[in-house]
Amino acid sequence: MSFRENLEGLGEFWKEFRRSTLGLVGLTILILFVLVGSFGQYLIPFPGATENWRNIDFWQDNPQAAPPVWTNLPWGTQAASSEFLTDAKTETDELDGGVKQQTWTINYNFTADQAPRDVIFAFAGIGQVPVILSVTRPDGKTIEVSREQMDLVEEQLTRFSVTNTGAGKVIEFIRGEDAEIATSMLADIVKPTRLLFSKIASDMETNPVMLKGEYVFTIKALYLTENSKVENPTVRISGFVSGLMGTDISKRDIFTGIIIGIRWALIIGLLTSLITVLIGVLLGVIAAYFGGKIDWVINRVYEYFYLMPIIPFLIVIAAIFKITIWWLIALIVIFFWSGAFKPVYGMALQLKEEVFVEASRALGASSWRIILRHIFPMVLPYSFAVMALSVPGVIVYEATVSILGLGDPSIVSWGQILHDAEGQGAVINNLWWWVVPPGLMIALMGMSFVFLGTALDKILQPKLKTR
Repeated sequence: MSFRENLEGLGEFWKEFRRSTLGLVGLTILILFVLVGSFGQYLIPFPGATENWRNIDFWQDNPQAAPPVWTNLPWGTQAASSEFLTDAKTETDELDGGVKQQTWTINYNFTADQAPRDVIFAFAGIGQVPVILSVTRPDGKTIEVSREQMDLVEEQLTRFSVTNTGAGKVIEFIRGEDAEIATSMLADIVKPTRLLFSKIASDMETNPVMLKGEYVFTIKALYLTENSKVENPTVRISGFVSGLMGTDISKRDIFTGIIIGIRWALIIGLLTSLITVLIGVLLGVIAAYFGGKIDWVINRVYEYFYLMPIIPFLIVIAAIFKITIWWLIALIVIFFWSGAFKPVYGMALQLKEEVFVEASRALGASSWRIILRHIFPMVLPYSFAVMALSVPGVIVYEATVSILGLGDPSIVSWGQILHDAEGQGAVINNLWWWVVPPGLMIALMGMSFVFLGTALDKILQPKLKTR
């Protein structure tokens, strides 16, 4: 066929396809998945999460098991949301004796009805540097939460947590305002952020009233030597709600995991389906064309793999051997090729008796030339429908193996997220935001391919158009 004829054929196909509402819906969803999977690295709020998904230190500043930010209902109590503050204003002053002082200020607008879980100061630097960390409240009062000389190591982040190490300084501030209020406060018991963000009152520890407004976090560094420096100061507000999809028990951002999982779902689903369909179509054509012993052997192999239960076999193999995702794909291919074999086998039995096949034989064409140049291209369009319909099954099989703890832990897939949720009691602890998103994504991607496969099946098999 000429290039022009191919274009005309694609045009006719598109006219048929766009009449299918389900097909268009499935195509739209798939395009969105492909776009998000391709540019997901620019959407995730935690760059480097793919390599550090199981690195606890990477997520340590996130709140644990926090629900999504949109669970803050307008008519309910507004919990503080997690924020990453990086917009710092800098000032540098020359002090006596050649000492330099550099000051960074970061503003934070606090409007919640509940104080954050923690406030974390973070910065990098080099040398021994005296650092003063303080917080100025909307009422104009300043709390110095830390004053110490820090040994800073290049390319190593230094953190200071108000909740973990700032309780004593906060109580000291309260004592300076009202000694009687601070009498019963113990550094091991109080929640310093609750005191930091509330109005000073006798019951501020048990029944705090939030002091809303503009807070200013200040990082002040003294450079005693020319080689000393502090850079990239940030403040992390660890709230009770976090991100679009919340966090898990390990403080990992679930939205980030979902976005990363799209790429693996597409790779696993499309790659596996493409290989299995091509193998099934080719074996179906070969068995039908050659017949005889070749036909008998291929059909017996087909029956063996078609009748063998896939999930128990995958579970046994994964339990015995530590398989990677690529070995899992290979195992799925071994079983899934049987899905495309039988329909193509029946079509090829009819095609080999057609006049154009007899004419090719008469002209001296070899069997493989007839198979690859004439019969295979004619049954190939049908394989697209089979491939689209097989993708959901592949994704579900990978998720099933992963949920059982037998998948590849080195990748971030939706099945791995569900496995972690099941193993760490997400359902028992009502952490629904940890379970629902990956489950919905598996269902949504499967649904998109089912819609596409159904539409392609009706177009490529005219008998189905009347159903």
